[in-house]
Amino acid sequence: MFRPLDWFLGLFSLDIGIDLGTANTLVYVRDRGIVINEPSWVAINKRNRRPLAIGAEAREMVGRTPSDIVAIRPLRDGVISEFEITEAMLKYFIDKAHEQMIVPFPRPRVVVGIPSGVTEVEKRAVYDAAISAGAREAFLIEEPMAAAIGSGLPIIESRGSMIVDIGGGTTEVAVFSMGGIVVSRSIRVAGDEMDEDILQYARNKYNLLIGERTAERVKVGIGSAFSLPEERTMTLRGRNLINGLPQSVEISSIELREAMSPSINIIVDTVKDALDETPPELVADLMEVGICLAGGGGQIRGLAERLEDVVKMRVWVAEDSMTCVARGAGRVLEELDNYNRVLVGLHRGSTHH
Repeated sequence: MFRPLDWFLGLFSLDIGIDLGTANTLVYVRDRGIVINEPSWVAINKRNRRPLAIGAEAREMVGRTPSDIVAIRPLRDGVISEFEITEAMLKYFIDKAHEQMIVPFPRPRVVVGIPSGVTEVEKRAVYDAAISAGAREAFLIEEPMAAAIGSGLPIIESRGSMIVDIGGGTTEVAVFSMGGIVVSRSIRVAGDEMDEDILQYARNKYNLLIGERTAERVKVGIGSAFSLPEERTMTLRGRNLINGLPQSVEISSIELREAMSPSINIIVDTVKDALDETPPELVADLMEVGICLAGGGGQIRGLAERLEDVVKMRVWVAEDSMTCVARGAGRVLEELDNYNRVLVGLHRGSTHH
């Protein structure tokens, strides 16, 4: 049914694509690109659970807050674990994107990326949070689909294409053909698990207690999935678990590779499983075009080479891989006619007040 109000608002609508990630939230605005890329952290008052800081400011407080304040991530493994806090975080980011516009727009249309393995209840939670945070219309899209669109894969065509999207909380593996997902895998092993591997390694090998941020820093600094042309070292600082005193140790990229290997092996095995289930005609296509790596975890040194070594086909990292989901979500709204069927149908919709 034609609604004149919808048509009029559509002419002036602010279209926003959101990658609501476990580690980072990225916001893409039509015609302006990525306008927000901030950590998915919220600092709250423990007594009344009111948010005190959101995003980068909250992340700076991690491990440094007084007893009545706690910094938390309201998403775990790609899904909402703290609904009201996620809603406040979404509202903050949507408002921030709005404030950056010279002309005041009506409430925006929003596309939010969700992991492909989420339940109906989890989908509804994301949809409701987007509407409550001020969206005029909310759409959901599976993250591997958004990542594939954002990285420029020809998912609408009949030939096969494949993406491995490694975020903070989940790794999404998907094979596409003719605008649909043919094979998909969603596992809750990704960047966070690698950080946990490093924490455990430091504890077991050096009796050293380190924080999450330190683990992430060394992962980004010298972490790898395949032997490097030149191995590197980095200093780990923490507390000695035996005498309780501060301690620093030098850790090499070889040791870090060993530390991260449990998570890396699971991701590699998941890619192998997905290929094993892929129809032979599409496997033939993939042997020509290869596999695309996206997400922050896709940037781990040597991961493309490690996968190439195992699956015997070309693997490449998408350009600006961390922003693929947000850019893909935004492009869906720009080309809604082309991509309408890739949206998650059950909870598409709009609200009018």
